[in-house]
Amino acid sequence: MRIVVLVSGTGSNLQAVLDAVAEGTLDVEIAAVGADRPGAYGVQRAADAGYETFVVDFRAYDRRSDWNRALTDKVASYSPDIVLSSGFMRIVDEHFINTFEGRYINTHPALLPSFPGAHGVRDALAYGVKVTGCTVHIADAGVDTGPILAQAAVEVLDTDTEETLHERIKIQERRLLLETLGRISAKGLPAA
Repeated sequence: MRIVVLVSGTGSNLQAVLDAVAEGTLDVEIAAVGADRPGAYGVQRAADAGYETFVVDFRAYDRRSDWNRALTDKVASYSPDIVLSSGFMRIVDEHFINTFEGRYINTHPALLPSFPGAHGVRDALAYGVKVTGCTVHIADAGVDTGPILAQAAVEVLDTDTEETLHERIKIQERRLLLETLGRISAKGLPAA
């Protein structure tokens, strides 16, 4: 199974994937790792591990639609079976979604459908939930609304800050992502 991974930041989930592939515990081929901005450390992680990388800089385009088209074309050039959004903080348009329909996978630090969007951990804390978690889902045209592939719960402690809770969620998120990718690699994506 060929994957292209998209990152915006440090790439901690990406590192878990890189490690699992290197250890032989995850049977996927990483075709490339790309970012929406120069300097994303996740791209450096991938380059250091010997993988092909690319940047389609959001700021280099006057229109969002032009950036989306360039990103779609670049990702498609690698012929991926799966596109993994791993901390990729840009919302892609319908053209991208349709090109990779049912094959664009996202991780989210909350138990969807609760707390979608960029601040799932902060929103869960503000709401006062006692349990939150993480979700791996197929991204669609909505914001964190696609079909759920897997979820894991994380208890919210009375002493939690956004940072401490997010760190515990990331541990479960990495585990869940590797399990889900392994299952997809072995059995394919579930029928829609």
